[in-house]
Formats: sequence, structure tokens, C-alpha cells
Amino acid sequence: MNIIYKSFFIISAITLLSLSGCSWLPDQIDETKDWSATQIYQKAHSAMKSEDYESAIKYFELLEARYPFGRYAQQAQIEVAYTYYKYDEPDLAMSAADRFIRLHPRHPNVDYMLYLKGIINFHRDSSFMDRFFARDPSSRDPGAARQSFFDFKTLTTRFPESTYSEDAKKRMLYLRNNLAQHEVNVANFNIRRHAYIAAVNRTKYVVENYDRSTAMPEALATMAIAYDYLEMNDLAEDVRRVLKQNYPDYSGQIRAFRKKAWWQIF
Repeated sequence: MNIIYKSFFIISAITLLSLSGCSWLPDQIDETKDWSATQIYQKAHSAMKSEDYESAIKYFELLEARYPFGRYAQQAQIEVAYTYYKYDEPDLAMSAADRFIRLHPRHPNVDYMLYLKGIINFHRDSSFMDRFFARDPSSRDPGAARQSFFDFKTLTTRFPESTYSEDAKKRMLYLRNNLAQHEVNVANFNIRRHAYIAAVNRTKYVVENYDRSTAMPEALATMAIAYDYLEMNDLAEDVRRVLKQNYPDYSGQIRAFRKKAWWQIF
């Protein structure tokens, strides 16, 4: 019994020590405990400039939590969105940008946040491998490109005099050409799959929505071929006439006058 009593006493003592042990240790030191908003902001900004994005995000979010109504709070909301973008967290960056616009619809930097949204979507579907091996942007999923175009269009419509509008317009032109080429790529794929009506619809979409895009002549050539396979000869000839009249120097002109697509000839 004596041994059992001693064992019980030891076990009880260990349990009590483990439960109260944390009170015997010094509290974890929070170096930011007495920092001012200025100090936290400077620390966050310094981390961002050093490309230590994880630390920058931590300090920006701490700043907003600790000083939500201070003069640095709104700036922290702006910069944390950009930092998330640089940290390769597009969804969190987009969420931060949307939140800022929702909370501060009349803020003078709303144009920048719209531009940032466009940039985030502009680069969203670029993979790691794309940075090292060239890939036709028109072959990518167009969802992010369409959203990016919409973001830039919102910016240029609402803030035509914005510092960011000129670059946004150039990116919109680039996106527009790629979106049009994507439709043509799908139309050509449809022809290979003998889905000729689908090919016609895709090329019609380009003609109706992306006039003067760089993909227009190929869209017309592809449409003519699709009509050939559908034996709609009058429509095929009309399309060829439009192609020849508007794009006489198009290098793929001869392709549109063949009854078979180029991939079936060679």
C-alpha cells in the first residue's frame, strides 16, 4: 500500500506541475506590444521592400487590427492587397482589393485597386513553366483574361483620367486579341472534330465581338472552310469575298480557298 500511495502522490504532483507549469514560465514577449501605428507601418513597408512578403502581410494586418481608425489603416489595406499579389496569393489579393473598394468607394485610390485587380487576373493563369518556356497566351483558359479585361474596362470607364488608364488600355488591346484568337483556335479544333456548325458559331462570335482584332482574317478563313464542309457554298464565297477585300495581304489567304483545311492537305 505504501508503494501504491507513493506512486499516486508522484503522478498527482506531475499532473499539477504540468497544469500550472505555464504560470511558472515568463509570458511570451510581444515585441510590437508598445509600437505606434507609424512603427508598425514602417516595419511592414520595410519587409515588403525587402520582398519578405509573409512578414509584411503580418505587420499590415496587425496594423489594421490594432489601429483600425488610424491614418495608416486604409494605406495598410491597399498595401496588403498588393503584397498578397506579390506573395503569389491571387485569391487573397483579390479579396483584399474588393474589400477595400467596398469599404471605401470614394477613396482616391479606388482606381489603383481596380488596376491591381486587372493585373492580378492578367497574370492569374500564368504557370511557373510559362516563365521559362514560351506558350501562346490564346491557348490558356480565357476565364481570367475575360475578367481582367472587365476590370480594366471598369477602370477606364470610371476613371478615364487615371494614371493607370493608359496602361490598362494597352493591356485590354492585348487581351482582346488573345481572346479572339482563342475563339479561332477552338473553331479550328471543332473543324478537326467535324463539328462544323460549332466552328461557324465560334468564328461568327469573333466577327461580331472582336472586329479589327488580329485574329479576324483567320476567323474569316476558318468560317469559309466550315461553310465548305457544310456545303453552304454561297455563304462560303461571301466570306471569301469579305476576306479578300479587307485583308488582301493575309498570308493564309490561299487556305480559305481550299476545300480542305490545311491539316488535311499536308
